[in-house]
Amino acid sequence: MAPPALPDDERLARVALTRVLEPGDAVGGRWLREWGAVAVLRCLIEGVGDLAGVDGIGGVEGAEVLEGLEGVGRRARLPGVTAKRWEGLRARARRVRAGRDLETAAAAGARFVMPGDAEWPAQLDDLGDARPVGLWVRGRPSLRIWALRSVAVVGARACTEYGAHVAAGLGAGLAERGWVVVSGGAYGVDGAAHRGALGAGGATVAVLACGVDRPYPRGHAQLIGRIAEQGLVVGELPPGDHPTPSRFILRNRVIAALTRGTVVVEAAYRSGALVTARCARDLGRHTMGVPGPVTSGLSAGVHELLRGDAVLVGDAAEVVELVGDMGDLAPRRRGPVVPRDLLDPGAARVLAALPARGSAGVREVAREAGTSADDAVVRLYELRSLGFVERHGDGWQLTRQAFLSVFPEGGDV
Repeated sequence: MAPPALPDDERLARVALTRVLEPGDAVGGRWLREWGAVAVLRCLIEGVGDLAGVDGIGGVEGAEVLEGLEGVGRRARLPGVTAKRWEGLRARARRVRAGRDLETAAAAGARFVMPGDAEWPAQLDDLGDARPVGLWVRGRPSLRIWALRSVAVVGARACTEYGAHVAAGLGAGLAERGWVVVSGGAYGVDGAAHRGALGAGGATVAVLACGVDRPYPRGHAQLIGRIAEQGLVVGELPPGDHPTPSRFILRNRVIAALTRGTVVVEAAYRSGALVTARCARDLGRHTMGVPGPVTSGLSAGVHELLRGDAVLVGDAAEVVELVGDMGDLAPRRRGPVVPRDLLDPGAARVLAALPARGSAGVREVAREAGTSADDAVVRLYELRSLGFVERHGDGWQLTRQAFLSVFPEGGDV
């Protein structure tokens, strides 16, 4: 049997594997779960070789490790991949320099967080074998603590002014309520949400599809630098690594898993933000959408979500009501209070019984209001004192104030 891996060996092996396995590689995740990072890396490098010469890794013979792997033995490759894929992984593994990556990350103010660490967010384990090998984290706060009370705000890169306004408002409103705003650092909705949170003096996390020392997009280098100073910048890829289209998509599962819920602000049918929302839904997280004009293609994807399981939200208070604790209720929404709202039911019925044009006698008003003539007289004098009606001879009619209150749309009545 192979001796157990030392903690430093496991960390260095996981650091190395961030250069070997692509984000979301469930096959590689199964290898890690079944045999551990040290054994997997050693199998990749030489099959049964000695790792003493590999930078940052050493101390145990690869052959001994293989002998201790249940179900693997001395097979040429681990299960679940083709020979071509295996050779590609081995080629990557032979070039890794874990110690150098840790030094580069430290120089950029970043650290490596892996499963089992005190800072590891346990909710990422909901991704199963597709969970990250580890995360590179830039910034001072604890990722685990921040993730416990976080919401993702995502959406279109080429958003409208409406989308940017809503996203910034959500970011600021959530931050003011003590919530962490998580997004992808991209142009459009992502950037607006981050700026809203920063502007409110709150907490925000940018999850990148590249190395945390390499801000992307380049136009957001200043914003991402500010996030690293005031919040956190997180990524699965090692220092210096570049983004690809597939990495952007796979990054979204981390955003969904880290947070209690995902809000989508403007997204076309093929938007990556919808991937985040669907992943959140599949993980049992809250999925929310902000509606837009039905004529806008940038809101079509959001509307499709809202026709399904997503919940419509309009501001941060409604988001917190959904994802927060008991008692985090959004204020009740209602239109403006008009004078007639303050009338008691009896007076309101008498007011409604008066015709829109001309006057009516007491008996006619009483009949229409369903009350007695004496009660109608009392109500009419009460309404007169409030400026709703006026008396003309034996008849009563609405004042202009009352007409606009009872018939706000005007028109021919």
